[in-house]
Amino acid sequence: MSRELSEQEIVRRESLQKLRDLGINPYPAELFDINNNSVNIKKNYKEGEETEVVIAGRLMSRRVMGKASFAEIQDSEGRIQIYVNRDEICEGEDKTMYNTVFKKLLDIGDIIGIKGTVFVTKVGEISVKVKELSVLTKSLRPLPLPKVEADGTVHDAFTDPEKRYRQRYVDLIVNPDVKESFIKRTKLTNSMREFLNNKEYLEVETPILQPLYGGAAARPFKTHHNTLDMELYLRIANELYLKRLIVGGFDGVYEFSKDFRNEGMSRFHNPEFTQMELYVAYKDYAWMMDLVEEMVEKIAMDLHGKTEIEVGENIINFQRPWKRYTMYEAIEHFTGIDISKMDEATMAETAKKLGVSVDKSMGRGKLIDEIFGEKCEGQLIHPTFITDYPVEMSPLAKKHRKHEGLVERFEGFCNQKEICNAFSELNDPIDQRERFEEQLELGKRGDDEAMLLDEDFLRAIEYGMPPTAGLGIGIDRLSMIMTNSNSIQDVLFFPQMKAEKKSTTEE
Repeated sequence: MSRELSEQEIVRRESLQKLRDLGINPYPAELFDINNNSVNIKKNYKEGEETEVVIAGRLMSRRVMGKASFAEIQDSEGRIQIYVNRDEICEGEDKTMYNTVFKKLLDIGDIIGIKGTVFVTKVGEISVKVKELSVLTKSLRPLPLPKVEADGTVHDAFTDPEKRYRQRYVDLIVNPDVKESFIKRTKLTNSMREFLNNKEYLEVETPILQPLYGGAAARPFKTHHNTLDMELYLRIANELYLKRLIVGGFDGVYEFSKDFRNEGMSRFHNPEFTQMELYVAYKDYAWMMDLVEEMVEKIAMDLHGKTEIEVGENIINFQRPWKRYTMYEAIEHFTGIDISKMDEATMAETAKKLGVSVDKSMGRGKLIDEIFGEKCEGQLIHPTFITDYPVEMSPLAKKHRKHEGLVERFEGFCNQKEICNAFSELNDPIDQRERFEEQLELGKRGDDEAMLLDEDFLRAIEYGMPPTAGLGIGIDRLSMIMTNSNSIQDVLFFPQMKAEKKSTTEE
């Protein structure tokens, strides 16, 4: 069933037809070769020079005053005023382009092309005097532009989060400041890529569709390959494939990967997310901690020109070195309880006393993870490394060289959330098989995030994987911090949303 058009949409469609009746194509295919933009025009203007420019943008306001009008267009960089004179754009007796097209048939939101010269108005505003005007795209829906009163009061701003995230294209038009977060996100990944490339690590690509999911504790998305007639999973991590490349002889590989975890959604979680994973041979987790500090400090400098960044109510400093606690130290520091020697039953009782929800599917490692998450994570505002996790929590990490029952692992935390995870990678095939088998037992107990046993990965490391340090760093979470964004949806162009309600009418 087709939806009912609003009055404004009907008028715009009528204007569309009238343009066509005048022989004007509202969606021309010809190249419109712009040579400038709103910011550069303003920045490079020199008094007395009559610079010719060709620009294009969206019509955002218009003040018609008889034979001449002022309007404002918005391009990818910002807004600039244009001055449209009837006799300038209409040579001869035919004044249709001004009297009919510009004044009556163009609407706010239409995209137009301008050829003209730069000048300054009597009130000192750098503007473009239009010599030629072209219709490039007719907009059929009115923009939800806010109404601004003389005293600066704003009404009807496009601020509803659900509409903004669902209609990001509109959000970017009417809230142009939103672009800055996404520009910074791209600068962030460029900075990280530059850092890794300068160390001569190789950027690679690994499969998104995998016959077995692995490399993390998470529930997967499942799909079916018709030709192969087999079940496949969207990857939850790319770790096991990158380590296969270390086995194959690469000393350092990294990948910016789209990963997918069939988990809950919140302002910190999206089921589709981006992380960068890095694996470097002949290194360990202590070396990797130093690298993370160096890399994130560089990112802060590249984005902000300083290491101190405002995040919410806090000023967070990414200057090296970061604070460090072991997992047990952190829990004791924030709860006053030493759990390091507790067995599973005692730990379950302790968790209950601390107000942490537990169930019988939880092993010792899961209980420690829940206690830490509930009682410690929210205290970690400034960049902090949590190190030396219990072996039960880390089936892919190497056993600690000094402390029985622990592994060589760290996670980086900032602004109350994990931003990275790293190990001295387990390269003992026999130990790895035993860890996978323990995960299978946890799965039988009902842990739906337990890992599967990957025979091909075991076969790979049986050929010999050198000592390796591995890292996964969350691009979305780090982008939230670096752009001072309150929700992960603010740093994703198109976050996952509930299905839109079907309706025959729209606002």
